[in-house]
Amino acid sequence: MSSPRQKISILGATGSIGSSTLDVIRSNPDRYEVFAISGFNNITKLHEIASEFSPSLIVVANQKKLDEFKALPPLQYKYEILVGDEGLCTASSMPEVDIVVCAIVGAAGLKSAYEAALHSKKILLANKEVLVTAGELFMKTVVKNRAELLPVDSEHNAIFQCLPPSETSFRLRKIDHLKKIHITASGGPFLRRPLDTFDTITLDEATKHPNWSMGKKITIDSSTMVNKGLEVIEAKYLFDLNLSQINVLVHPQSIIHSLVEYIDGSLLAQLGHHDMRIPISYALAYPDRISHNAAQFDISKLFGLEFMEPDFRKFPCLKLAYEALAEGNAACQIFNTSNEIAVDAFIKGKIKYMDISKIIAKQLETISQTKLTNIEDIIDFDLRIRELTSLSIN
Repeated sequence: MSSPRQKISILGATGSIGSSTLDVIRSNPDRYEVFAISGFNNITKLHEIASEFSPSLIVVANQKKLDEFKALPPLQYKYEILVGDEGLCTASSMPEVDIVVCAIVGAAGLKSAYEAALHSKKILLANKEVLVTAGELFMKTVVKNRAELLPVDSEHNAIFQCLPPSETSFRLRKIDHLKKIHITASGGPFLRRPLDTFDTITLDEATKHPNWSMGKKITIDSSTMVNKGLEVIEAKYLFDLNLSQINVLVHPQSIIHSLVEYIDGSLLAQLGHHDMRIPISYALAYPDRISHNAAQFDISKLFGLEFMEPDFRKFPCLKLAYEALAEGNAACQIFNTSNEIAVDAFIKGKIKYMDISKIIAKQLETISQTKLTNIEDIIDFDLRIRELTSLSIN
């Protein structure tokens, strides 16, 4: 007799992670069903997803988006629709839900991820801010409530796949025999650009990634290596590592997604195409593996792989991330939030490219850190950082 299908809540269903998750579910309809979905801006796409998968619960951002949804053709089945944080927390905590995919971008995804941990769910985590801003609190909640946490980010998922099976339950314990992890980075569009020309980098140049097509914010974060700094912070909390155990390795071809180095000198690596369906399917089915529509990797065509240490003169933001992590969660939150404000200012033409790292450094020096003991503290501190960083730019 076959097992009952697992019910999934996809928070951020209209984004790229949500779309890839839905594609994996399409390939495995006998294993999974969509119980709840949420969307922020793209109400038309949310409606299309609901029409195809018939989720019991739909969550929209606010009353305006609710009105937009209701103006679309009526869905031909019975469902419930909720609004805002309360709706997201409901979608992540209902007893029917087995798996919660946390794919909401930014601080907006914090409360619902925390709620999933409180209710002992299997959590597929794609939201960087959860660990960057609340890593210590979130991981303690995961452990206390015996939730199951699986990383969706390709680098952390690669590390996860290279760890011994008995050591992958995220119970805040040291992983025996591990010496170091190596998180790979493409180096972005400016890896080989002379440092003395960085002052003239334009928005158009900063939003062209050599390997991937992404949104403006994440592409700029890749160019400054802020994204890799955030991944360093995430890795510390996910795998309970010391700062000295986390290394960033520039690998322009982006074929090897990360490596794990053991005390006997062995290096284990995970290779594959740039396809998010691979880490998502692994996290969904863990400890099993399932098939999906991603292209198979032909290792016979693999040649010319490069590896190098990052240049902190070109990428000062990566150095700032290590410094923030050494200070603790509050400093990590300052690093993340001040970068968001600085990148937004760069996109709007208010500052130059090289000002991004200067603004982050200034905020790390000037904003008083505070002890963050609960989710409300973290959200309040986030608002304070946004206000102070915006004032310093204006």
